[in-house]
Amino acid sequence: MPLLDVRHLTTRFHTRNGIVHAVEDVSFTVDPGQTLGIVGESGSGKSVTCYSLLGLIPQPPGRIHGGQALFGGHDLLQIPENQLRKIRGKRISMIFQDPMTSLNPFMKVSAQLTEPLALHENLHGKPALHRAIDALAEVGISDPEKRIHSYPHEFSGGMRQRVMIAMALITRPELLICDEPTTALDVTVQKQVLDLIRERQRQLGTAIIFITHDLAVVSEVCDHIQVMYAGRIVESAEKTEFFHRPLHAYSRSLLKAIPASQRKGQALYTIPGLPPDLSRPAPGCAFAPRNTIGNQDLCLTDRSPILTEIHPGHFVQNCPGCLASS
Repeated sequence: MPLLDVRHLTTRFHTRNGIVHAVEDVSFTVDPGQTLGIVGESGSGKSVTCYSLLGLIPQPPGRIHGGQALFGGHDLLQIPENQLRKIRGKRISMIFQDPMTSLNPFMKVSAQLTEPLALHENLHGKPALHRAIDALAEVGISDPEKRIHSYPHEFSGGMRQRVMIAMALITRPELLICDEPTTALDVTVQKQVLDLIRERQRQLGTAIIFITHDLAVVSEVCDHIQVMYAGRIVESAEKTEFFHRPLHAYSRSLLKAIPASQRKGQALYTIPGLPPDLSRPAPGCAFAPRNTIGNQDLCLTDRSPILTEIHPGHFVQNCPGCLASS
């Protein structure tokens, strides 16, 4: 039985310039202990999907237009805010992209680490502080007894991200959502953070949703991959299947754009154009204007492609132009 079962999630933003169709009819599941990677360019709907599940979409202008998100017998999209708060930060935690803007610069790390314990476990004082010190030690911060009384600006970028990981895992959540947690880090620190997340997952049995645009990271940490474009899932498959047999033209374009896949001296491949304006969605295949790997002439123009199971467990949008080879 899935730990999280998302069905037909639709989130839109009602703005002065029109309705932005940020997430349209998105469905997926996450099993206990599994790592699901959500991949796509900026603006594809990756983060909005997960923010919707946790009630972090500002309303207004955001609005959940439909769908279900079943977790532990609750629909996260329907339960009252006071019930969602009991789940958010306790059973589901999140690591945000930029720890400097996610951590309160005016509060010591000790106060920020013990706050979830006070809210969700009624743990205060020295017991909470000792638990927080242990959490810092577990994420590899040296001399945690002293450093826990520091402010966020006294840590480096990599250390701040470790503090965020400690804060997210201190309540031992069942599901951890990582929103591009390594984007602002250099390669060496990035590997350390990824290794840390995987080690803590192994110890705690936590399921993970990993949001990223970096396919190299996905290939290292994820079990299942879903690719998003223009607010929709265009392809979903197990990691080995995805990298062995990518089907959608957008997926193949992302893989082709990886610098390591280019021959030495060859010009780097880039996907032409820009993602579509989601406040003015056009009928048909959203990727058609940028499709240089498939056959643009065969892309659907009168209706949106439907996610279809092509091989067992391998789903892809059924657009003839995006499934074709150039």
